Amino acid sequence: MVPGVFVAYLAALATAAAALIGLLFVAVSVRDESIFGPRAMPGGEALAITAFTGLVNALVVSLLGLIPKVNIGEPAVVMAVVGLVAIVRLHGRLHTGRNLLVLAVTVAVYAAQLGLGVLLLVDPHSDQLINLSVVVFVTLIVSLQRAWLLLKGKHMATARGSAVSGGHQPPPS
Repeated sequence: MVPGVFVAYLAALATAAAALIGLLFVAVSVRDESIFGPRAMPGGEALAITAFTGLVNALVVSLLGLIPKVNIGEPAVVMAVVGLVAIVRLHGRLHTGRNLLVLAVTVAVYAAQLGLGVLLLVDPHSDQLINLSVVVFVTLIVSLQRAWLLLKGKHMATARGSAVSGGHQPPPS
């Protein structure tokens, strides 16, 4: 149901999302003890989960949009709900992402995806596909930024700062 002019874009977006998911796994493996497990730094797991959720969002919406006779609105709605639940649930644990602007942008993007997905469900031939394409691209970029913060170890620096100011204690080395 996606017009042919969007096929190359969706294929490229899906390819980029898949590659970035692989790189996220590499970033997590480089810092695995600081992200998951009993000795993990606060915020690392939430940062990894929200980055992964956004990348999977781009991958799923793009791939399913390429299937003939599938209304791209369906995966857009489902993945927007998954993204909203994940980001709202995990935002308090995102020590590097406590910035309310980042939360507002992320929630707005997933809400826009939800709305555009519903519009495409109602009218699959509407002109909203270009808007949905941009919104899914933005989720990819935000997720890339989160993965970069994870690789740089921002969650560890923030956890150490919290420990000094009386917040969470970092795990012993």
